[in-house]
Amino acid sequence: MTDIISSILLGIVQGITEWLPISSTAHLLLAEPYLPLALSASAKEFFFVGIQFFSILAVGVLYFKDLSPFTRDKTKQLASLNLWGKIIVATIPAGVMGVLFDDMIVARLQGPMVIASALAFYGLLYIILEKRHARRTSFRVTDSIESLTYRHAFLLGLFQVLALIPGTSRSGSTVLGGLIIGLSRPLSANFSFFMAIPVIAGATLLKMLKLGLSYSANEWMIMLAGGGTAFIISLFVMKRLRAFLKTHTFIGFGYYRIALAVLILIAEGVFA
Repeated sequence: MTDIISSILLGIVQGITEWLPISSTAHLLLAEPYLPLALSASAKEFFFVGIQFFSILAVGVLYFKDLSPFTRDKTKQLASLNLWGKIIVATIPAGVMGVLFDDMIVARLQGPMVIASALAFYGLLYIILEKRHARRTSFRVTDSIESLTYRHAFLLGLFQVLALIPGTSRSGSTVLGGLIIGLSRPLSANFSFFMAIPVIAGATLLKMLKLGLSYSANEWMIMLAGGGTAFIISLFVMKRLRAFLKTHTFIGFGYYRIALAVLILIAEGVFA
C-alpha cells in the first residue's frame, strides 16, 4: 500500500511539473528518495518514463480535435496533417540527440549539482528574457497555430534539445525559445505540449525495447497507479496553464527555480 501511495504522489509531481517551466525531471529526482518504490532497477527506470507517457496521453485527449486527422471535413483534415508535419519537424533535433546521448545523460547528468545549476541558470534567463520582452513595444507576434511556420517549428525543436539536461524544463525552454523567435507565449506553450507527444512516445518505445515488459503484477499495479494519476493531473494543469499564460509571464517561475536551486545546494552542503 505504501508503494501505491508513493506512486500516486510521484504521479502528482509529474502531472504538475511536466507542463510548468520548473522541470519535471528535477522534481522527480528530488522526490524519489523520499517516496521509495518496491520496484526492480529496470521497472523503476521504466516507471519514470511511463508516467511521462501517461502525461502526454492527456495532450491527446485535451487537443483531440486539433490533432486528429480522422474527420470528413477536408479543411480540418489538412490543418491537422499540416500540424503533425510541424510537430515531426520540431521533434527531429531532440529525437536525434536523445537517441545518441540518452545513456550518457542518465549516467552523468542526473546529479543534484547539475540539476541545481540548470534550475538557477534558466530561472535567471526566464527573468531576463521576460523583462526584455516586456520592453519591446513594436514587435510583431505570431499567435495562431496556422501562422506558425515549419521554420518556427524546427527552431522550437532546437530549443527543446536543451531540455535533455535535467533541471531545464521542456515547456520552459520551448516557450522562451518561442518568445525569442517572435511567437506568443500561449502559442509556444500549446506547441510545446504537441512536441512532447513524439519525443516522450519515442523515449517510451526505446525503454520498452531496452528493458522489456516482463514485470510482476505488483510492479504493473504500482506503475499504473502513478501513470493514471499523472494523466488526470496533467489534464487539469494544462487547462489552467493555457489561461494563466494569457495574462502572466514566467518571471515568478524564474524566482521559484532559483530558490529551489539554492535549497538543493544547501542540502548538498555547498554553503557549509
